[in-house]
Amino acid sequence: MPTDDSSLGQCPESGEPISAAWMLVKYSNNDGTDGVWAECPSCEKVVAPE
Repeated sequence: MPTDDSSLGQCPESGEPISAAWMLVKYSNNDGTDGVWAECPSCEKVVAPE
C-alpha cells in the first residue's frame, strides 16, 4: 500500500484526492510545465489529477 501523503490533486472522475504515492508517470510538456498520470485509489482509473 502506498504511503506518500503529499497531494497531486483530485481525480477528475470521482473528485477524491490523490496522494503522490499513486503517481505512475511524471513528464515535462514542451512549454516547461510538468504533467502527471496517477491511479485513483477510489475509482481505480488512470487519470491526470486536477
